[in-house]
Amino acid sequence: MGSVLKKREKQIHIEPLLLEVADVMATSLDLDTTLRRIAEVVRKVIDYEIFAILLLNEKTQELRFRFQIGYPQQFAERARIKVGEGVTGLAVQSRRAILIDDVTKDSTYIAAVPNVRSELAVPLTTKNGVIGVIDLEARDPGYFNEEHKRLLTLIASRMAAGIENAQLYTRTTRQARILLLLNEIARELSSILNLDELLSRIAELLRRLIDYQMFSILLLDPTGEKLQHRFALRFNENVHTKGDIALGKGLVGYAAQTRQAVLVPDVSKDPRYIEGNAETRSELAVPLIYKDKVIGVLDLEHTRRGFFTDDHRRTMMTLAAQVAIAIENARLYEEIARQERRLERDLALARELQMRLLPQALPKVKHLDLAAKFSPARAIGGDLYDFLPYSLSRLAMVVGDVSGKGAPAAIYAALVSGILRSHAPIEPGPAEMLSAVNLSLAERRIEAQFVSLIYAVWDDEQRTLLVANSGLPRPVLVRDGKTSAIEATGLPLGLFDDVSYDEFRFDMHPGDIFVLFSDGILDARNRKGELFGRTRVEKIIAECANQSANCVVDSLFKAVSEHSAGVETFDDQTVLAIKVKDGAGSQKAK
Repeated sequence: MGSVLKKREKQIHIEPLLLEVADVMATSLDLDTTLRRIAEVVRKVIDYEIFAILLLNEKTQELRFRFQIGYPQQFAERARIKVGEGVTGLAVQSRRAILIDDVTKDSTYIAAVPNVRSELAVPLTTKNGVIGVIDLEARDPGYFNEEHKRLLTLIASRMAAGIENAQLYTRTTRQARILLLLNEIARELSSILNLDELLSRIAELLRRLIDYQMFSILLLDPTGEKLQHRFALRFNENVHTKGDIALGKGLVGYAAQTRQAVLVPDVSKDPRYIEGNAETRSELAVPLIYKDKVIGVLDLEHTRRGFFTDDHRRTMMTLAAQVAIAIENARLYEEIARQERRLERDLALARELQMRLLPQALPKVKHLDLAAKFSPARAIGGDLYDFLPYSLSRLAMVVGDVSGKGAPAAIYAALVSGILRSHAPIEPGPAEMLSAVNLSLAERRIEAQFVSLIYAVWDDEQRTLLVANSGLPRPVLVRDGKTSAIEATGLPLGLFDDVSYDEFRFDMHPGDIFVLFSDGILDARNRKGELFGRTRVEKIIAECANQSANCVVDSLFKAVSEHSAGVETFDDQTVLAIKVKDGAGSQKAK
């Protein structure tokens, strides 16, 4: 009867304890809170002075302090106890509680707190294995007894699952937080295109992930044989670090060569380490890899041994991929910017040269009023116009439009201009000139390149105009206020070898206006996609019937500009207009 009552009293004592343990497990998933409350529960049944919960790192098979009371702080931060070493290591290895009445007589004891005599270590065991140990120490020999051992084992068996859940929750929460932060960092880094600004910002954002003390970014030089310091931070101060590091040398060189992250808890014990900072104790070097090519290394250092962890390494490897992309984007942007500046200088020079190839002044002709204008769609273009003096008061005039846009068209236009001038001394007629240019271009044919030309020869004494066309819009004649399109057509030059061209003769009257233009005038579009068109061209020319040749040119360009306002110019635009000032004649066309 007495033994039954005694068992019932113990059960009454244990039940509230187990209910409190269950409450701890049910009310918190925060690991720090869980461990602190375990310490409080244990104190209610064991009046301890020195207490610790050590958790197992499965990869290294080491126990590390996660919560402690009464231990020297420095020891608790740095201690790594191998499974099987010390009382705690043996408890984990054997998966059973170990009670030592006098540690001075136990060779396995690891001294951490002065004057300790007794110790009780109980493993934290779950269905997945041992996750750690609860350890109590006391300065009195025989302080702990079998009842303490039984109670602590009971608490540990209930608490282990709670600790494991809290660990999982903490790890998952931390990973989620890190992933969100990494995503935020990646978005911000992708928007920075200045390399120096980018590297500085990387250093700032990285501190939100890892509290490093020294940070460097080294980039591989163009030869691919050495790493060059591009950015360095020491204790929040920017520093200029000199000296390149050969590929394969030092921890950063090794990381670049092997394309693997290098984590060194104690650099003094690693023969690869090259001292750069006397204060450094631990280091983490992570290669920057872009499109399967190493472009540099991120390097972190700290004055504390073992500061960087596997979590840090994994985080840095994830971040390094984004950093590598951001750095390459910034470098590419800088290279493009340099190329654009160089191209702008080249285009400015090319534009100046092209404009100098155009007539610098209009020729003086007794019976003609002349006007001309060229406007490229880009910095330079493929349209051209020119005046070529013939003998006996004759003047050749040409308007041309090269296929394509920009620099290729401009170079081809210059070639055409040179061919025209090379044939001009023999003073060919318009049709003859077109055939000669076509033959010259056929001898040096360039795929998909051709030119459309109108060539005209004005005789100032006879007041006659000879015209031949090879693919430009039909020219417009205004006489007595009425406009008419001249049915002069032909195939572009440079496409076919044997082509003949029609030649038209006009006996011009005083006040007659003759206008040549490229298709960039007709094809100009407005916001609705409507073409400027021939009807508008002829209407504007007619309105200038009693005005000067300049009126025609200026009015056409003004109207086209207003029509296509807000729309990017698609094609080069050229207009050449002549107006007969005096004299008489009759019109004939052949």
